[in-house]
Order: sequence, then C-alpha cells, then structure tokens
Amino acid sequence: MSTLNLETASRVLTAGQEAAAGIGVAMNIAVVDTAGNLVAFSRMDGAWLGSTDAALKKAKTSALFPMPSSALGELSQPGGPIYGIEVTNGGLITFGGGLPLTAADGTVVGAIGVSGGMVEQDVAVAEAGAKAV
Repeated sequence: MSTLNLETASRVLTAGQEAAAGIGVAMNIAVVDTAGNLVAFSRMDGAWLGSTDAALKKAKTSALFPMPSSALGELSQPGGPIYGIEVTNGGLITFGGGLPLTAADGTVVGAIGVSGGMVEQDVAVAEAGAKAV
C-alpha cells in the first residue's frame, strides 16, 4: 500500500474511537493523506467543538512534516531552529496528538490527529489508531 484509501482510514478511525471509548473521553479524530487533505473524520458524541480544528491541524502537521506533532513542537520552542513554524501552512499544532501513518513497507501514507482530552490521552488514542494501518 503506497496511498491511504477510505477503507484503511475508516479502520484507523474505528481503532481510535474504541481507544477513546475505553478511556471514557469523547474525541475528534482526523485522518489525512500525505498532503494533509482530509480522508475521514469522526466527532464522537459529546466531543468538544473546539477540538475539531485541533484534530485536523494535528493530522496536517504530522502529514506535512512526517513526525509526531510533539516532535515538531520540541524543535519550535523559542530559540529553537524552527521557532514560529506553527504559523505556516495555514496553521499547525505542535503538541501531542498527531502521528504519521506508516504502511508495512515503511512508507508514510498519511497521518492521524486526535483532540478532545489531555495531551497524553490524545497521543494514546492516536497511537491506537496508527496501529490499525
């Protein structure tokens, strides 16, 4: 698999929803292709409306810069080598909850972004979703 199709994106969403339900937190979960374009999205019942945009931007961040959104955050702190990058590309989010999605052959096929809980919860749900690729 070298591209992300709807079937795979749906599997990622389902795994994320199950993980979120397991910790009792309603989440927004976005799955995007390598260009950051939306492939699938889920706003669980009761998920914060403000987290919709955050989930999309976390996914986009990890798609455009294929690394966890938190890793980009470490590099973009004041005085860091890419300070201010979060204002590029129409807005990025540089804290945890965004992860690249990688095929079995190591090819990055897209990304997942999760928002709605504490950052650690968002990361855990994103990890569960990413495993479903």
